[in-house]
Amino acid sequence: MDGLTAITIICTGFCAGFINIVSGGGSLLTLPVLIFTGLPPLVANASNRIAVIFESISGAAGFKSKGISAYPYSLWLGIVSLFGAILGAILASFINDAIFNKIFALLMLPIVGMTVFGPSFKNPEEEQLGLTRKILAFIVFFFIGIYGGFIQAGAGLLIISALSMINGFSLLKSNSAKTLIVMIYSLAALFVFIYEGKVNWTYGLTLGIGNACGAWVSSRLSVKLGEKWIKGFMLVSVVLLSLKLWFHHT
Repeated sequence: MDGLTAITIICTGFCAGFINIVSGGGSLLTLPVLIFTGLPPLVANASNRIAVIFESISGAAGFKSKGISAYPYSLWLGIVSLFGAILGAILASFINDAIFNKIFALLMLPIVGMTVFGPSFKNPEEEQLGLTRKILAFIVFFFIGIYGGFIQAGAGLLIISALSMINGFSLLKSNSAKTLIVMIYSLAALFVFIYEGKVNWTYGLTLGIGNACGAWVSSRLSVKLGEKWIKGFMLVSVVLLSLKLWFHHT
């Protein structure tokens, strides 16, 4: 990896880490960049998990420093999603690069749609943590884990939406819970990818530096700062990246 590539990856990671804490969908930026800097799509998908784990640890530390936490509920959701993530990562390991690119390109558009047109979280409902709500959340998060283990990109948005609709969490508390949930299931997915020999540690650790820094900065700022600008930026960039990925192997 040359110096310019390293700087590009770190800067992209910073943006992704910041976006993931503000809303979600940062992997929609990091995955294409890793692919376009030379990694095969499956290796990019696997190596990105290192950065996601770094980002989650940094973001969790930032939220904790402000006294914001959804623990221990987030721990239980993370454990449930872990089992789904193992299945998703195994599935991802057996797909060839061309098919993965097509799947990723198709998934990017609805996920960014959730980012732009999803709930604003300005007036969250009262938190709902009754037994029925918890059981429903456990079921939903098992399937979110499958998705997160498979591709990760956009999983944070699914987590935020689920916590808002099922449990009535605010955006800030949802993001706090998300950091622990993502960290737990990403570790499980990473172990699967390591076993399958899909991880490039140099790229993953380099990206992790940027993600961790962006997550720390974002977790220390108001979740409302720059949200509309970020959503607009993601809408344009993701549409272009999706089109490029779709035609990359055609």
